[in-house]
Order: sequence, then structure tokens, then C-alpha cells
Amino acid sequence: MSRYDAILFDFDGVLADTEPVHFASWAEALQPLGIRITWEMFEKYCIGIPDRQVAEFFRKLVDPPLDYAAVWAQKPLKRRLFLTKVKQKPPFSDHVIEFVKSLADYKLAVVSASSRVELEPALEAAGILGCFGAVIGTEDVERTKPAPDPYLRAIELLGVRRGLAVEDSEAGIASATAAGLDVLRIQDPSQTVSLVEARLRSRL
Repeated sequence: MSRYDAILFDFDGVLADTEPVHFASWAEALQPLGIRITWEMFEKYCIGIPDRQVAEFFRKLVDPPLDYAAVWAQKPLKRRLFLTKVKQKPPFSDHVIEFVKSLADYKLAVVSASSRVELEPALEAAGILGCFGAVIGTEDVERTKPAPDPYLRAIELLGVRRGLAVEDSEAGIASATAAGLDVLRIQDPSQTVSLVEARLRSRL
């Protein structure tokens, strides 16, 4: 029997390959402001970072830097573009979807630095929203990752005794560790199923 009673998943880069979708949505939303971003730039500076910090980064890509409010005002457009894309093509592999459905013996949560408004439609489109006892987004806590607040909130809602957090970013690992969880680091969503299965089988 597994030593864990709960598994708490980060979303972007762990359950779903959404980072390219976030990139494409931001790139399109920023075009009217004359801001051009590359995937390499986005991958290095924007993944695992709250959107407000990402907007601060974007505004400095032009000279002189744009007003922060002008960049942040594009967030609703970015969100609409993102939701349209993930509903048209849910960014989950069939392997991940079946794996999540197989974890009925565990309390499950999604704990993300993204907004729940973006998380829940994607999970619903994939048919797995109902598998999770809690979905924690930025609007659910005062401080997001790397603060422990998102994971502490999930622990409270689920009544977790000993949980495993599955993360891909330094901020997420710091958050989960500070909340007292064991942490499994994933480099890519293609690794999620095999590495989580191996950890669940392990008695160490």
C-alpha cells in the first residue's frame, strides 16, 4: 500500500503541456503593443512565474518600457485566446488522462500558479475535472508560489495526512516543500505517469 493518501499536481508542465499554448496566447495578445516574444525567451523567463510578474517582464522588452497597466490590460485577451485553444484541443495526453482516472484511491488536487478560470475549463474539456477534490489557482490564496499558501490550502481542503506534490519549477518545489510535502520533480509531462507510478510503488 502506498505511504501517501494524496497526490497534488502542478498543472502547467506536469499534467498538461500548456506552456506552448500560454506562449502562443501571450504572443498574439501582445502584438497590438508592438511586443514580440520568442519561445526561447518565454521558456527561460516566464514559465512557473505568476502572470503579474510575466507582464512586468514583457513591458521591459521595448525601449522605452511600456506602462505596466497597458500590458496588464491585455491579460483578458490572452485568457480568452488560451481558453479557446485548450477547449478546441485539450493539452493532455491520453496516457495522463487515463492515469488520473486510475488514482481513485487517492485524494487528488491541482495546485497551480495559473488562474482557476484557466485550469477548470481545460480539466473539464479533458473529462477529468471531477477526479480532483480541489483545484487551487492564484485567486484562492493571498500569496502564490513559491510561498506555501497554495499547497497549504489544498492540504486543508482535502484533509491530507501525507501528500506527494508533483512539480516542474523551482517556485513550485519551494512552495510544496515549505508546506511539508514530499516532492517529485518532473521535467516534462511525458514523464509524469512513469515517475509518479514509480514513486507510489516505492517504500522509501
